[in-house]
Amino acid sequence: MRNLKLVLQYDGTPFAGWQRQPQNKHQRTIQGDLEAVLKKVLQEPIDVHCAGRTDTGVHAREQIAHFKTTSSINAEQLRYVLNRMLPKEISVMKITDAPEDFHARHSATARTYRYFIITERIALKHRFSAFYPLKNLDLNAMQQCADVIVGEHDFRSFCKVGNKKRTYLCNVRRAVWRSIGKSELVFEITANRFLHSMVRLLVGTMLDVGAGERSVKDFREVLLARDVRRAGTAAKPCGLFFWKAHYEKRRKHIVPEQELETDE
Repeated sequence: MRNLKLVLQYDGTPFAGWQRQPQNKHQRTIQGDLEAVLKKVLQEPIDVHCAGRTDTGVHAREQIAHFKTTSSINAEQLRYVLNRMLPKEISVMKITDAPEDFHARHSATARTYRYFIITERIALKHRFSAFYPLKNLDLNAMQQCADVIVGEHDFRSFCKVGNKKRTYLCNVRRAVWRSIGKSELVFEITANRFLHSMVRLLVGTMLDVGAGERSVKDFREVLLARDVRRAGTAAKPCGLFFWKAHYEKRRKHIVPEQELETDE
């Protein structure tokens, strides 16, 4: 039995997220499309696991996935065939044989997401950036909010309603806002795990602060409240990218494998 590791890119616009949805078979998902093509090519049922399950409309620049197969097909040949058969919104950048115990999700020690914002209409970017016509955003105040979440915190205030988890603790290693020119912003966050809609709820609440509708103190109180009703409106999915998975040697403070549930 081989364990194959994939590096994927996808435009999440037409998909109902990564995870297949047996209860809604009419909905397209990245996992569903990928498994269907792999089954056809390899002539066996395939179950694909990814580093971070993305939500409806969310994209991926470098998603990591893996699956087990009895096929002896050459990895590069398989990549070529997949890219001929998959929909145009999904591309396989690389396929390699991985160690037997490699797991795209459980082996990852951290994930990085980026959220892109444009404050003026840019025709060639609207599909992959969220348009917010907000002038004079206080980037310094937004960075102060980002500084608040670095470290280990309970992120219950930034988790979609009804999403039950064994733990809401996430360890944020890095959270940075920066501007790109006059009308583009990007927020980058790296953590050991993410809760459902966590990044979008963080961005939406920070935008409230940047627009002067809340203060940094208000943001800190939202975090401590552990109540998602206190958070702002979740930012639009089109601006969010799963950017990278990290597989460096596991650190002691990282949440144990069985709790590394990523569902953004």
